[in-house]
Amino acid sequence: MADLKNLLQNADWKTEKHTPAIDAPDTVKKGKMFQVTATVGKEVAHPNTTPHHIRWIMLYFKPADDKFPYQIGNFEFTAHGESAQGPDTSGVYTHHEVTVSLKTDKPGIIYALSYCNIHGLWHSSREIKIG
Repeated sequence: MADLKNLLQNADWKTEKHTPAIDAPDTVKKGKMFQVTATVGKEVAHPNTTPHHIRWIMLYFKPADDKFPYQIGNFEFTAHGESAQGPDTSGVYTHHEVTVSLKTDKPGIIYALSYCNIHGLWHSSREIKIG
């Protein structure tokens, strides 16, 4: 049986269209809300068509010294141009980007996972410090 970690793919989001880019401050104030944006295809555009698209992005935060991460959110993108007339006929498409606000009392790591219906699971991470 394959471990989940063996299914997760990673590359530099600046050159790989599947890797989620995480935009967030490097340092945040303890207990104050801050924004995190995760985007797939930020530098290299990812298709968003009925046959090839990003289905979802999940965000997690693992505080330093905690055993497990906390799920920040699970975001599905369900409009990929399909309609009753067939693939890529509706003209309605969701963009694979999400922005959320959160707060923490501890430094830690934000993890982003994304799923491409053809190329599988991708991940990235970003450290957050408290200042």
